[in-house]
Amino acid sequence: MAPRLLIVDDDPEGREALADLSRSWGWEARTAPEGASAQHLALGWRPDVVLSDLVMPDTDGMGLVRAFRSEFPEVPVVLLTGQASVPLAVQAIQEGAYDFIEKPPEAGHLRLVLDRALQKGTTDREVELLRGRRAAGEQRRPFLGTAPATRALLELVRKVARATASVVIQGPSGAGKEAIGRLLHDLSPRRAGPFVAVNCAALPAPLIEAELFGHERGAYSGARERRPGLLEIASGGTLLLDEVGDLPLDVQGKFLRVLEERRVRRLGARAEVEVDLRVLAATHRDLHAEVAGGRFRDDLYFRLAVFTVDVPPLVERLDDVPVLARHFAGLLATDAGRPAPDFGAEAMQRLREHGWPGNVRELRNVVERALILGDGRTVRLADLPAELRREPGREEIRLTLGRPIDEVERDYLLATLRRFGGNRARTAEALGISPKTLYSKLRRYALDDRP
Repeated sequence: MAPRLLIVDDDPEGREALADLSRSWGWEARTAPEGASAQHLALGWRPDVVLSDLVMPDTDGMGLVRAFRSEFPEVPVVLLTGQASVPLAVQAIQEGAYDFIEKPPEAGHLRLVLDRALQKGTTDREVELLRGRRAAGEQRRPFLGTAPATRALLELVRKVARATASVVIQGPSGAGKEAIGRLLHDLSPRRAGPFVAVNCAALPAPLIEAELFGHERGAYSGARERRPGLLEIASGGTLLLDEVGDLPLDVQGKFLRVLEERRVRRLGARAEVEVDLRVLAATHRDLHAEVAGGRFRDDLYFRLAVFTVDVPPLVERLDDVPVLARHFAGLLATDAGRPAPDFGAEAMQRLREHGWPGNVRELRNVVERALILGDGRTVRLADLPAELRREPGREEIRLTLGRPIDEVERDYLLATLRRFGGNRARTAEALGISPKTLYSKLRRYALDDRP
């Protein structure tokens, strides 16, 4: 995407000449006759750099510098000045202007200054993005594993990443949907742009719209300053909407409009802002069922689900457990300033046999607990939680003489389901019955909705 240059000058011939020159260098240029109209234009068409005459009627270059420092602090302003107003230009730099160039500008020098201003603006935005990621506790977590299900998943991700269409990432909580979203971004042509993830379920309903679309100062009680939304922040890159099924229906409609028109209007704003982003939507819910139940818009679903990527639960890729356990142990040990521990054979065996109802998130928590309780050199069986220390198949259920046989069978089914983390296929195999028979029994005992 070509960098955007906003040229502000009250001389129509001068500003058009500068626009033509910058376009010959590959810039996308727009013009304004003075500062007030330039600010209005910047609301809907966010420039990367502003090139402004210093002396103009109405809002001059000095006023423009102050306004952009307040409203668009990440956009550098370069001033054009006559020799007599150089001291004023120096004052403007002290107030936030990036640089000034004496009139008439020499083409080579002008191009150099604009390129440097563009680089500064890009760097400033990257720094702010990194600060935001650090504040949110974001960590890049690779999606690791060698299980057949993992290899098939990663192969699909590599193919889908090259496209520009939206993607729905489905899978149980804690399975690694955000890590897949990050990988789709990192393997895409947008990898140099921002990756912004937002958990829709973690935001109170009244704040979701302001977070996504942004707001103007005074748009609602507590909106003390203009703030861009996550859609603007993600422009040029990728936006991941985690738990997209939790978006309120009215916000779903507004979000669909953004996807179709590629423009967003902040709360309380009159003008719209162009956005260029790829949207990934993650969910642990069955969005087909949500659509059927009237809780999710069908038009938004079909707009998002151009591709669907299913992330299997950890119980279906148990061969990944040793790789993930050692990875988490290495990360946690490094954070603590210690060498990575080994895993005892018995401890690793129990990790491989566990059903992992909490998926990868549960595994990380178990490893962290073991490092805290252990000696720091080896993760032993004694360092694992009680439910992992029990031998597989040795979970006890209370059997009292005289209890109805249906109650005993129900408790046994439930215990076996827990043992295999809710995996119906492995539960049926362990019980020696067909999946069809298992589903029939689960429905009979009202266990078919159990995890």
